[in-house]
Amino acid sequence: MNIIVLGAGIIGISTAWHLTERGHQVTVVERQSGAALETSFADAGQISVSYCEPWANREAPLKALKWMLSKEAPLLFRPQNPFGPGWRQYAWGLQFLANCNDTAFERNVQQLVALGAYSHAALKEVVAATGIQYQRLQNGIAHYFNDPHSFESAAQSAELMARYGVDRKVVSREELLRIEPSLKHYGPNIAGGTYTASDESGDACTFTQALAAHCEQRGVQFLYNHSVERINLAGGVVQSVVARAQPQAGDGVAPAAQVLRADQVVVACGSFSAPLLRSVGVDLPIYPGKGYSATFKILNADAAPTVSTIDDAKKIAITRLGDQIRVAGTIEVGGYDLSLESPLARARCRMLARRVEEVWPGMCDTRTVEEGGQPQFWAGLRPATPTNIPFIGQTKVRGLWVNAGHGTLGWTHGAGSGKALAEALEGRTPDMAFAMYRG
Repeated sequence: MNIIVLGAGIIGISTAWHLTERGHQVTVVERQSGAALETSFADAGQISVSYCEPWANREAPLKALKWMLSKEAPLLFRPQNPFGPGWRQYAWGLQFLANCNDTAFERNVQQLVALGAYSHAALKEVVAATGIQYQRLQNGIAHYFNDPHSFESAAQSAELMARYGVDRKVVSREELLRIEPSLKHYGPNIAGGTYTASDESGDACTFTQALAAHCEQRGVQFLYNHSVERINLAGGVVQSVVARAQPQAGDGVAPAAQVLRADQVVVACGSFSAPLLRSVGVDLPIYPGKGYSATFKILNADAAPTVSTIDDAKKIAITRLGDQIRVAGTIEVGGYDLSLESPLARARCRMLARRVEEVWPGMCDTRTVEEGGQPQFWAGLRPATPTNIPFIGQTKVRGLWVNAGHGTLGWTHGAGSGKALAEALEGRTPDMAFAMYRG
């Protein structure tokens, strides 16, 4: 079949790979100049099958209200104008609140773990087939707690995960420091932690760009610097995609639109999937959550962690990527803004740098530009659903598929989401206990 994939992040490229491996003719349309230049560019780097709890839980509403007063809040709702497109934030929020109970939480955990386990196996298959190198560390993920009460609740979370086959161990402070000795300086502040040896970490951008190169070698056509103008239907069936090359500086002439005929179309545009799908009558609750990251050059390799970690107090992840440290986290639900210059954005970026210096003092260069440093701050839009469960499957429009809504777990779920979509498109049921979307 002739299949068009819209979007070249980890989800779109994984989808393209699995489709071309099954013999389909694939074209990828991407508005950026290359793969993985938006949401997949600078994420936390964790393949976190074991740490996939949805944001919606029974404690979330009260915490979200309290956090609205803090610029450094882990989850921050920035209310939009409800008279206009901003009303979708409130509709999303109501669905989020409906999932803030124990029954929904456990149901959603089961789905996320099922997709995560399937995806981790799919990732290993792709790596074995391609030999891609991406600063991979197979040393597990550790989660440390400052607050004794939060540490006590970690046992309940570990018990829940165990019901779905996840071996997340509760460990004492002493055990945690043996697992990751670089935390020794900060050790007196740690109440305890959890550790899952089966998780891993690596650079999602490097992996995605390398996989895109493998796709191209296998005949996938890439239309970079092309914006999608519309999806054409006839009788409720996909016919084509209209894409236009972005004008180059100094050309003075707008390029002509291209009509790309397709048997099937896969929408994998992250947060921008929702407005595109709405244009053809498919309304899915995918809303952008702005996440931040900072990447720092390691100055003292001996002091740097080799186990990817999660800081419970700040709800951030810290991952070693070769000679760099990536620290990422926080979610800001407030529209499609990507600015790094606002006072709020600056405060959130400073928090990331400050926390790394508190836990690993002198390990890397966290100085600001004004202080002579070269921090690499970044923001990306996480395509969030109220449940944290992505939509993977066929929409109500025949020939139109969706692979979007992965929130903060795009890297964790990427390889498996692409494989599952490719299998479903061919009429097969993926071998996992995950509910595929059927519009």
